[in-house]
Amino acid sequence: MNIYSTINFTMAIPVVAAALIALWRLRGDDRRRWLIGVGGSLVVLLVLTAIFDNIMIAAGLVAYDDALTSGIRLGVAPIEDFSYAIAAAVFVPSVWFTLTARPRALAAGRAAPSSAAAAVGGSPAAAPGGGAVVGDAPGRGGDDDEVRSPGRPAPPGLLTTLFWSSRPVSWVNTAAPFALAYFLATGGFDLLGVIGTVFFLVPYNLAMYGINDVFDYESDLRNPRKGGVEGAVLDRSLHTPTLVASAVTTVPFLVYLAVVGTLESSLWLAASAFAVIAYSAKGLRFKEIPFLDSVTSAFHFVSPAIVGWTIAGAELSGGVWACLIAFMLWGAASQAFGAVQDVRFDREAGLKSVATVLGARAAVWFALACYAAAVLVLLIAAPWPASGAAFAILPYLATVAAYGRVTDATAEATNEGWKRFLVLNMLAGFCVTQLILWSVLVWA
Repeated sequence: MNIYSTINFTMAIPVVAAALIALWRLRGDDRRRWLIGVGGSLVVLLVLTAIFDNIMIAAGLVAYDDALTSGIRLGVAPIEDFSYAIAAAVFVPSVWFTLTARPRALAAGRAAPSSAAAAVGGSPAAAPGGGAVVGDAPGRGGDDDEVRSPGRPAPPGLLTTLFWSSRPVSWVNTAAPFALAYFLATGGFDLLGVIGTVFFLVPYNLAMYGINDVFDYESDLRNPRKGGVEGAVLDRSLHTPTLVASAVTTVPFLVYLAVVGTLESSLWLAASAFAVIAYSAKGLRFKEIPFLDSVTSAFHFVSPAIVGWTIAGAELSGGVWACLIAFMLWGAASQAFGAVQDVRFDREAGLKSVATVLGARAAVWFALACYAAAVLVLLIAAPWPASGAAFAILPYLATVAAYGRVTDATAEATNEGWKRFLVLNMLAGFCVTQLILWSVLVWA
């Protein structure tokens, strides 16, 4: 497979995943609008690519080595160049429509919000159209013995519940760090890389978010933001099956990766698994220890990269540590900003977080400081082209800075910014992935 085909194949994975999730979720008018959006943008981008690519190549502004491409050209433009237009036309509308549509299986599950929730019903949800509950309705106290009324829908199936509880939109956020680190360390991909990527794609997320949904049940009931893309508010009857499913799907992968990996990678893998449990599980609840909550949440996304790097036998050098520290700062900032929108609900539930301790405005400035520090670490300590990832953080800085004057009373307004984060994560991940692939396959 030539270099450009390898890049296109890797790029196609999140694009196809986004399209399949959109097709699965969307129904009726939503699906028609998605098809029109994808079809219309695809035609426009392909035409523009054909015109301007041919103009730039004919003018000598860019050139391509046929040995690195398939050799198929449209005019003088290599066919591989059109993959970027296709990716943009499919990926962006798919992510947007997925985030702004109600989940088809869970949309009818939540009863009318309580008076406290109704007071903020006008504020946008982080998962638009969210507020879906699988089973128990808010304000009902989760009484398992209660007789279900005729108008109250039965909980969806276990597989549907597990799917939404695993936050499918966030799967790539943990799989990509492992895959990219492994690819950088080995210069390729083999069975171990595939198995590790699959583990951090689905089972890891099911464990991380499934455990969270079980132990955050009472507070999630009070929070209209919960549900939909961010996971289901689980019926009590589904708590044990979710925990069992989390264990059954993760333990075999953990054993395999520990057996075939190095001692160093196994220790990091154990630390990663512990952090997943400790963040939410009763008796540990790192998420209720201010600042440790931000650090642990960040480690959830950084640890797959460390495992991917060390399981390949690569050394954690100074440049690598600079990238990992910047990644940690980015993760801590994102968790702190995300906690701001839940200040009132967490306080009502008696929960602590970095935002409840600092207050909404100070938490926003804490997030800004962490983002800025991540940019500086990359620019100062990370080698090129890794330092180029600093520019992917700038949109986060701009988004958070818009809420620099937020107060505890208006904290839920940051929900709109958090919605943009879900899209920014995809776009930033895409840009960093392309940077890494080009650095290995083209610039090396």
